[in-house]
Amino acid sequence: MKTSIKLFAIAMASMVLSNQVDARTDTRSWEFSVLLDGSPIGYHRFELQPAADGLELVSEASFDVRLLFINAFRYRHVNREVWDGECLSRIESNTRQNGKRFAVNGSRINDEFIVQSGGSANPIGDCVMTFAYWNPRFLQQSRLLNPQSGEYLPVDVEPLGRKKITVRGEQVPATAWRVTARGTDLTVWYSDNDEWLGLESIARGGRILRYELT
Repeated sequence: MKTSIKLFAIAMASMVLSNQVDARTDTRSWEFSVLLDGSPIGYHRFELQPAADGLELVSEASFDVRLLFINAFRYRHVNREVWDGECLSRIESNTRQNGKRFAVNGSRINDEFIVQSGGSANPIGDCVMTFAYWNPRFLQQSRLLNPQSGEYLPVDVEPLGRKKITVRGEQVPATAWRVTARGTDLTVWYSDNDEWLGLESIARGGRILRYELT
């Protein structure tokens, strides 16, 4: 019964949002201040705009965690995705996490999405979505592509109901969803107008990583 209720809630949310996502053809952007346990550590920006073959999303993240004047954690991430309707058609991402580098490239070829990472190329499906928080229909997916690692992860989505969160210094009502996967446990919020408002994730050691709109 709980599973049926959860699936019904996700389906209803997606039906409400479907026309809005398709109808928007102007450029949209989201800029988040990123906080770790309440302290600012950087930013994550997203820009969605029309492209010749669909929609293009470009995102950029920069985090620095300092400990006793030493940069204990450094993270840089740039990701470009091209979408054909609800399906990812191309992705190119580069990430630096401390001394480690990650690169993911992928494209849809003959109705099969091929992702390349870690020196290997793997087909993962015909219609693939990433963790596309800007499009709440990603909540319908049973698997999502991690744009940093190239892993195609099984995910579980749970509706958490409504609560108030802080957006640009004000308390606003929002609808929350929990998304879990291997190495991922996050909550994402949407407004009454179906706009992405924020995100909160449990980081290593139980610390709270939070995105707040600026």
